[in-house]
Amino acid sequence: MILSDPAAERAVLAGVCKYGTEAYYDVADIINENTFTVDSNSVIYTCVKRLIEQDDTRIIDVASVLSSAKEIGLDTFFANNNELSHLGAVLKFPVAFDNIRKFGAKIRKLQIARMMYDQLEETKEKYLHIKGDEPISHILGMAEESIFDFTSLLNDQDDAPELLFGDLDEYLIDRAENRVDQIGIPTGFNKYDFAIGGGLRKGTVNVIGARTKVGKSLIGLNMGFDIAKRKIPVLYLDTEMTKKDQQNRGGAMSSFNNHAKSSINEIETGKFADNPFQKTSILELAKELKNIPFYHKNIGGRAFEDQISIMRRWLAKTVGLNAEGKANDCVIVYDYLKLMEASELAKTDLKEFQLLGFMMTSLHNFALRYEIPIVSFIQLNRDGITKESTDAASGSDRIMWLCSNFTIYKEKSDEEIAQDGVSNGNRKLVPIISRHGEGLSGGDYINVMMQGAYAKLIEGPTAQELANNRIEEELNDEEDIAF
Repeated sequence: MILSDPAAERAVLAGVCKYGTEAYYDVADIINENTFTVDSNSVIYTCVKRLIEQDDTRIIDVASVLSSAKEIGLDTFFANNNELSHLGAVLKFPVAFDNIRKFGAKIRKLQIARMMYDQLEETKEKYLHIKGDEPISHILGMAEESIFDFTSLLNDQDDAPELLFGDLDEYLIDRAENRVDQIGIPTGFNKYDFAIGGGLRKGTVNVIGARTKVGKSLIGLNMGFDIAKRKIPVLYLDTEMTKKDQQNRGGAMSSFNNHAKSSINEIETGKFADNPFQKTSILELAKELKNIPFYHKNIGGRAFEDQISIMRRWLAKTVGLNAEGKANDCVIVYDYLKLMEASELAKTDLKEFQLLGFMMTSLHNFALRYEIPIVSFIQLNRDGITKESTDAASGSDRIMWLCSNFTIYKEKSDEEIAQDGVSNGNRKLVPIISRHGEGLSGGDYINVMMQGAYAKLIEGPTAQELANNRIEEELNDEEDIAF
């Protein structure tokens, strides 16, 4: 049975040794010591893993690997000159950084194939004992059981069911002694945070859908800016706009907050400098913003797998991972979840809804794997979304299955603006699904004022709050008349 690729194994090891931490965390989630079929490769990976995870070694060479081997009791392995020569050959093996993940995925697939082969071999033996008088369900069930058992081999964690309330008392004591204002990371939109269950929770994908040109990207920019100002790292993955585009928007938005009020156009053309006060204020503001942890990356045209890789590297290199491999506090803004061009889609065997499901599943699994919140935007095909009509989200219910909350962002109608008052906004946020929060009552929405020239969004009261205020004012007026 040939289910191995020694050259690919060597390439992965060479890449990790050459590029260090960044390369290691780029493959550590898909491979382990058992992924390697060559014993020498497995031992080298074990040593390198210890160097990076425990010693935080930056330079990996023969001496550091031998030192690591001694620490874990494998030093006698390299007493053999052939093994020492193999280590030297690995360290000299040429490999490009961008190919490491691809080789890692290849040897992981081969490992899975080996495991599945062994699993099915055992099942074949069981079928030899079939007499022919067993129910068909039993015969088919033997194969199904084999597959289910196999999935457990892919998970290194203990998946045994636990008593749901077994540690409830300890949990409640911990909550009582470590109180927080809200569970998730604040977005700067307080009513939205409340509706979705207390901000952006770890391990969730929070989806906001909108029609084109409504301003969905501005929500991501405003949220990201507010979060980053709290010293929480934010990665803004942008499928459409460049860094300069977002800098112009960010400069205008922050100037609005700072009362200098320079528009996007004034920032981009440099006309803000015509006013000495604006010029001084903007330049001072730029210095203040210089080091806030708000990161941007244009990912337009890149394969979705590459986009996931960018996210993973950012977590490992910039945010940091704890001992369990979970990320420190951070937020990823994905703007936006969309399908590839028709010409590219034709090259795959997937239908649109299947591809969208794959992308959403990948984001969901990524958020769970690293316990981070992701804010993802999607473009809606049409307007008029209601709680009974959520299928308009790019034609797929899969988003609804996997997101923690789903919110529509849309323009308010003329009637709504007249009813709520012009000062209470020209846009609205309508939470459709909220698995953790209270959401809003039917027909209610959060008012938002979009100052497009300044890329600024201001959250206002809900429509229900405004209606209650009007009722209260009318009652007060009636009391005044009575007196």
